[in-house]
Amino acid sequence: MSKPILSSYEKQRRTRNITVLSLLGFLIATVFVISMNTGFMRLSPLEVLQTIGGQGNHQQKLILFDFRLPRIVISLLVGAGFAVSGCILQSLSRNALAEPSTLGITAGAGFAVILFISFFPATTAAPIYVLPLLALLGAGLTAALIYILAFRREGLSQARLVLIGIAVAAGINAYQIVLALRLDPKNYQFVATWMAGKIWGGDWRFVLALLPWIVVLLPFAFYKARVLNVLNLGDQMSTGLGAPVERERLLLLAAAVALAGSCVAVSGGIGFVGLIAPQLARRLVGPRHQVLLPAAALTGGLLLLAADTIGRWIMQPAEVPAGVVVAVIGAPYFLYLLAKSRA
Repeated sequence: MSKPILSSYEKQRRTRNITVLSLLGFLIATVFVISMNTGFMRLSPLEVLQTIGGQGNHQQKLILFDFRLPRIVISLLVGAGFAVSGCILQSLSRNALAEPSTLGITAGAGFAVILFISFFPATTAAPIYVLPLLALLGAGLTAALIYILAFRREGLSQARLVLIGIAVAAGINAYQIVLALRLDPKNYQFVATWMAGKIWGGDWRFVLALLPWIVVLLPFAFYKARVLNVLNLGDQMSTGLGAPVERERLLLLAAAVALAGSCVAVSGGIGFVGLIAPQLARRLVGPRHQVLLPAAALTGGLLLLAADTIGRWIMQPAEVPAGVVVAVIGAPYFLYLLAKSRA
């Protein structure tokens, strides 16, 4: 009698998950269209369609293809990357507060990028493709430091992991401010907008610099979904099931750090996407990572694209950085999770 009931439950869950993923995809498509029509130079939906069909004038093609579409694509890629990185970190640490910015990974990657741009121009093609590597180096060193400080003989301390990450992030942010004060006005303006979380990569070169990392790392994370399910059972249970716990944890941690670092290189210091998106996705589709990771990627892309669109619209002709818009939502949610974890 239990088998048909279980089969019916599995069908209902599968149908619900497909519905949720389809709805997220529809919302992304809707915000995508709205974002193409949003900006200081407004294009009507008809003008957008005509421009996509090759019938727009030179100005419309310049606005749509050279300015808005690259930024929209970067928002989607960065949102998905941060969300999957946060989902992996939350699963590995079994802590709902873990994500790239709270663990200091974003700050470490950002410090490497700012340090490079402070002394070398980022206007030529070569540095743009080097930035993800530099961000990965900064993020990797920061993650290694936090991992070493949080590790104890009995294993990795989840509580220490978050607390040490917050402390390291605060220290790196202080160094960033000191560095910014020594810059010339032009570079200082860039660093200030970068730290506020403005998506500064605004052309197709930045898309091409980020795309290989996303194309490689997201499928790898999806492939490791079953491993994440096993690791969530605890180290002793995972070892009993035959999983090489430390090796898999380090591989997944490296993937999360690489995702966050490469995204920081083109997006600036955007926080809270890796915190909010996995939490919302978990509420929608449950804890199974085979569905949770794709749902988190879609949720993160939707969240950051909506934040960037709102930031371009709300105070025209000025722009509010997407990181500020996300922080308005993320900070109260972070406090809610913190209060809930103490309860």
